[in-house]
Amino acid sequence: MKAKEWREKSEGEREKTILELADKARKLRFDLATRETKIHSEYRKIKKDIARLETLKQESLLSINGD
Repeated sequence: MKAKEWREKSEGEREKTILELADKARKLRFDLATRETKIHSEYRKIKKDIARLETLKQESLLSINGD
């Protein structure tokens, strides 16, 4: 999902999504390590989505403290 689409979501939805994606990334990382799956690109996409959400979280914190 694009950052623009994430900005439209509420803060609670983004937090919930971060937790879900982190859990999904953990499971996928173990599946990759045990060679149960070979979908490396999916792991990369999840990590990028988590990074986008964390960036938006940081932006909102800085905008609140900056005002």
